[in-house]
Amino acid sequence: MADYFAIATWPFGQTAVKIAAEMMQQGKPALDAAITGAQAVEDDPKVNSVGYGGLPNSIGTVQLDACVMDGQTLACGSVAAVENIRNPAALARKVMEKTSHVMLVGEGARWFGLQQGFKLENLHTPESLAEWEKRRKENRQSRIPVDPHSAISAVPPSGHDTIAILTRDASGSLAGVCTTSGLAHKLPGRVGDSPIIGAGLYVDNSAGGAGGTGVGEEIIRIGGSLLIVEAMRAGKSAQEACEMAVRRINALAVRRGMHPAKVAFLALDAKGHPGAACTEQTGFQYAIARPGKVELLKARELGVENK
Repeated sequence: MADYFAIATWPFGQTAVKIAAEMMQQGKPALDAAITGAQAVEDDPKVNSVGYGGLPNSIGTVQLDACVMDGQTLACGSVAAVENIRNPAALARKVMEKTSHVMLVGEGARWFGLQQGFKLENLHTPESLAEWEKRRKENRQSRIPVDPHSAISAVPPSGHDTIAILTRDASGSLAGVCTTSGLAHKLPGRVGDSPIIGAGLYVDNSAGGAGGTGVGEEIIRIGGSLLIVEAMRAGKSAQEACEMAVRRINALAVRRGMHPAKVAFLALDAKGHPGAACTEQTGFQYAIARPGKVELLKARELGVENK
């Protein structure tokens, strides 16, 4: 039997990994632990970039995205731009288990949720609406409601961005969840990397798992999580694979004549060894839970390399 292990993005990931670790200590499988840990963050109104209390889009609507993946079977499910359902990660699992599809979006995802017994809820809180109104006033002079390259830095570290959580249970099986309310003031219908298998999340017991956070458009461009998992399959460590993905982000930004977006990755290899890296000035912190221990660590930041 192997030791259990959980890793998650940002300081609020400590809640997720602690709950996930407790479940795996009790013998629960990696996927159950990952979803329950992520749901605790979705339910926390103080985290304004995930689930209940997530910041609305440019017209004041909360649209949530999430995906889940089982490393043993590569079964996966996803929902995107879904409204009025608090726990999109649990809904994504229903897509995985109850349909032959991988992704449902928008109104279709909401109707499917109703059929599966999910309740429709108002996801606004007074605090999230106040923050949305504050940002609306700051952005009202812009033709486009939000600049994705600056929006991430505007969110305080305590309530930052996507939660991606990766788990490895005592049997050695891996699983992962990625869930978010997306960029504040995004255009209605905008979908980032978080619900996209291979971008925001990818998990395969034979190689490892990876998750992303930050500006989703840039993670999608490089297929970030799948890129990391395939690098581990080819022999790179989890840390080396995360750093390789960040370098790819940086190099692509140079090609496009842009400053690198704020992006971060974390990973677990097939044996449970972790890795994490981010672009410069991202300030990415991640939480790790091992038997009897929960830590908050700072990821290595990589700048554009001089040629």
